Amino acid sequence: MNEAEEILWSSNTSTTSQVNSIAFLQDSGNFVLVDRLNNATTIWRSFEHPSDSLVPEMRISENIRTGKRIEVNSWTSPWDPTFGNFSLGMKSEIIPQVYIWNGNRPYWRSGQWNGQIFIGVQDMYSVSVDGFSVVNDREGTVYLTGPVGFNLLMKFILDWKGDLVQSFWDENETNWKIIWSAPNNDCEVYGTCGPFASCNDLDSPICSCLKGFEPKHREEWEKGNWTSGCVRRIALQCEVKNNSGNSSKEDGFLKMELMKLPDFAERSSTREDQCRSQCLRNCSCIAYAYDSGIGCMSWSNNLIDIQQFQSWGKDLYIRVAHSELDHHKDIKKIVIPVIVGTLTLCVCLFLFCTRMVRRRGVKSKEVVLLGNRMEELPVFNSETLANATARFCDDNKLGQGGFGPVYRGKLEDGREIAVKRLSKSSGQGLEEFMNEVLVISKVQHRNLVRLLGCCVDKEEKMLIYEYMPKKSLDVFLFDEVYQGVLDWTKRSIIIQGVGRGLLYLHRDSRLKIIHRDLKPSNILLDNNFNPKISDFGMARIFGSDQDQANTRRVVGTYGYMAPEYAMEGRFSEKSDVFSFGVLVLEIISGRKCTSSWSETSSLSLLGYAWKLWKEEDLSTFIDPVVLNPSLEMEIRKCIQIGLLCVQEFTEDRPSISSVLAMLTSENTSLPTPLQPAFTERQVSFFTTCNKNIEIECSVNQISITTLAGR
Repeated sequence: MNEAEEILWSSNTSTTSQVNSIAFLQDSGNFVLVDRLNNATTIWRSFEHPSDSLVPEMRISENIRTGKRIEVNSWTSPWDPTFGNFSLGMKSEIIPQVYIWNGNRPYWRSGQWNGQIFIGVQDMYSVSVDGFSVVNDREGTVYLTGPVGFNLLMKFILDWKGDLVQSFWDENETNWKIIWSAPNNDCEVYGTCGPFASCNDLDSPICSCLKGFEPKHREEWEKGNWTSGCVRRIALQCEVKNNSGNSSKEDGFLKMELMKLPDFAERSSTREDQCRSQCLRNCSCIAYAYDSGIGCMSWSNNLIDIQQFQSWGKDLYIRVAHSELDHHKDIKKIVIPVIVGTLTLCVCLFLFCTRMVRRRGVKSKEVVLLGNRMEELPVFNSETLANATARFCDDNKLGQGGFGPVYRGKLEDGREIAVKRLSKSSGQGLEEFMNEVLVISKVQHRNLVRLLGCCVDKEEKMLIYEYMPKKSLDVFLFDEVYQGVLDWTKRSIIIQGVGRGLLYLHRDSRLKIIHRDLKPSNILLDNNFNPKISDFGMARIFGSDQDQANTRRVVGTYGYMAPEYAMEGRFSEKSDVFSFGVLVLEIISGRKCTSSWSETSSLSLLGYAWKLWKEEDLSTFIDPVVLNPSLEMEIRKCIQIGLLCVQEFTEDRPSISSVLAMLTSENTSLPTPLQPAFTERQVSFFTTCNKNIEIECSVNQISITTLAGR
């Protein structure tokens, strides 16, 4: 209001009583209006009504059912904050993308989201972009958040000219420094070269028709007006066949490397080796590409907004008539001998390796199985790993798991590695070893540990991972020496990071993976305490249409296994959600799930949390290190989410995508949890198991096998 108490602006919302509504500015910068009488329900928040700025924890989103968007809007001018011509938002019908619009027309496009990066932003291939996340809450809303978890103050501004500018606050120079902007040149402006043309800002002119195409209006094209684009030079044979009933030779594809892929991609779950044939069978398919995080993409309309990158990008395959392929006979003459020679070399190498491994005592069955899984992985020599770890010296030992010991090592090129060595006395063996190679080599995400290679030499079986300097989460949660290191900000980053890793495994990767052994010792931390899920020896791959599976061999860790898995051998995404809930409660309390709360109490961690929830005394549950009145509401919400995850029945537990939505939402109104499973500390639940189930689990560092009435 102004001096005369005239309203200049209002949130235009209503409450049960203005007297009982409060407004507060959160540390994130979100200005929130809350109704105190209605369970502290959020009435209005500034983050849902952005102006020209995007800061960490703010979202841009699109509801694909209603079409409602939360967008960033530019100013009219540097001095006029009314909405200008440009807006920044999401489009998520098929594959999520970020756009800048000039009015209703696209002005810039990020390219498709593949679960890790926007593949049309070249800088994201080579620069760490931890914190960006695209989440589908399964209720119709797809949103982009991030980056969060940085020690820097960072912001994005959509300026009045339509440029998206990322900057950070430089404490030394006390000003904002620009680190990235888009569009950065004419080629990044949407559709500069029109349909069926590619843009390269290093060329002159910058626009060129795709191979097999020519300018639609040559005179305009030569004057530098490229917006009309290009047209096909020779009709496709499948079109000729459809029109005349006969055709000569089959169409083919020309490969274009390091490309920003066109807009309007269609997506399918087809495997990489079948993507080409699927497109070839469909006459309307004019191009295809493949990305491990997205799957098979194809195009049936104009190919628009294509850019030639210099160092990173995707392969795009353009469909052309067979006669267009004849212009590349020289290439064929080179490629075919190279392929034949490579195949011959691979066969010889495989036979040589098989012979060498057999000499060293590895069974032929192991050779075949390992060969199939390791063909894409670098293979390390055992002597190299022995030298890197100082002959597996105890001083370099990082820890011990069911698989065996893990050692820190340093290669000759200076790279630090972690070497996971299969113990001869381990209860886990070749099956778990191969399973881990199979699973982790097929997925890649910022919150999953990265497998660098493997080694099979005589009786030695080793996996080589990126080295994580902060070791594992259990050290900082349960070791009295380090307990004070994790403040609430770090714990919150860890909780959300593990959630994003699980979301990728369950929904966003090309494989649907159930981890089955999520616990603090399997969460590794980098220098910035960003979490990475590790140890995929127990993981299982699901089909895209598969929701659950059964097993007679139950493997995992006591305290983290969901009841339906421990008792009946049934596991699904919700089994991992249960483990995640236990993990969340451990992170908040700083206590192990198997610890007792008093000498006389039989309550488990879950039971104690449930007891305090019913008594509305959750402050007793929170680790004193992070207990802070200003954070208590946020921590209480996380406890509630943890309890929702550990409910006894799978149908009551939320999906991991819903969990992430709850964690990142400012909304404090959540479902009420039901009583969790395993509220008492006892191992007697094993005696109620299915009699055909063999249970293998570990308590802390002790591996036990319980054969219940078998």
